[in-house]
Amino acid sequence: MSLPQHQRFPWNLDWNLLRTFMVVVEQRGISKAADFLGLKQPTVSAALKRLEQATGKQLIIRKPNEFAVTRPGQALYSECAKIFGSVSQLPSLLDVDNTELRGHLSIAITSSVVCEHFDDILNRFSRAHPHVTYSFSVIESEDVVTMISQNRASFGICLMTRVPQNLDTMILYREYFGLYCGARHPLFAVENIDPSALHGEPFVAFQTEAEDGPLEAISRLRARAGLADQGRGVSSNLNEIRRMIMANVGIGALPLHVARQDVAAGRIRQLPPHEDLPMVNIYLITNPGRRRSDAEATFLETCTAELAAIDLETRTYT
Repeated sequence: MSLPQHQRFPWNLDWNLLRTFMVVVEQRGISKAADFLGLKQPTVSAALKRLEQATGKQLIIRKPNEFAVTRPGQALYSECAKIFGSVSQLPSLLDVDNTELRGHLSIAITSSVVCEHFDDILNRFSRAHPHVTYSFSVIESEDVVTMISQNRASFGICLMTRVPQNLDTMILYREYFGLYCGARHPLFAVENIDPSALHGEPFVAFQTEAEDGPLEAISRLRARAGLADQGRGVSSNLNEIRRMIMANVGIGALPLHVARQDVAAGRIRQLPPHEDLPMVNIYLITNPGRRRSDAEATFLETCTAELAAIDLETRTYT
């Protein structure tokens, strides 16, 4: 007796089409996806057409100068990402025959996370388990949350505006942000800076300083300092914000403990105000629905225990 259509679907489907479709969505185009996969553009187009025929749905709207994912395409992409996340775990889950802990930890992290406590945990864990391997992907905080939600990384380290209900979180550390100018800025050499001297000065900003973003508090700090209404530069990467500050594109905000070395080297200088600076939490996030390998489970237990033993005040960098 033959199976109904919806039950035959997983048996008839070429699963490689799902991987190709996921890359097309993430690369925002067929030609970019072809470059990413090392395939020719007609091959990717044909794969997408076959998948649309198999599902009976239009998944991508393809027009000149337009790329859009349909609602069925969005639903399928979400499931493809989950499947990819599950498949990526298989090597670690299968590596269970050894007496020593083995496996791989994939960590999605936002740029320029500086945390001595996490580095100490990582150091002790790597020495205790020399056969565990690691990969770090540096991406925007919003994308870190997406990767963990889609089960595509073991752990995430990022800023968050709101704590997602589907994820487990713990505060890794806290940091304060101050305003800085570079050595090329006229205020750099002023001995005692009058706060009014900052009024109307151009600034550079993180993309996440927008309203309801995790760094929205920095925009309020800029307003308190009286900087210009319109920004002159923007980036999602802390190192590029640092570059624009030192190049005198504009005044920008940096975490105090991250900026300390550049201040000591005479490359940048902190500007007023120096009080009531915005504080930001940096989170370690995990997906409770992930089937963790032994290495992932052990690392999470280690992080949880060691962070619990260090009070949050000690993990607050000023």
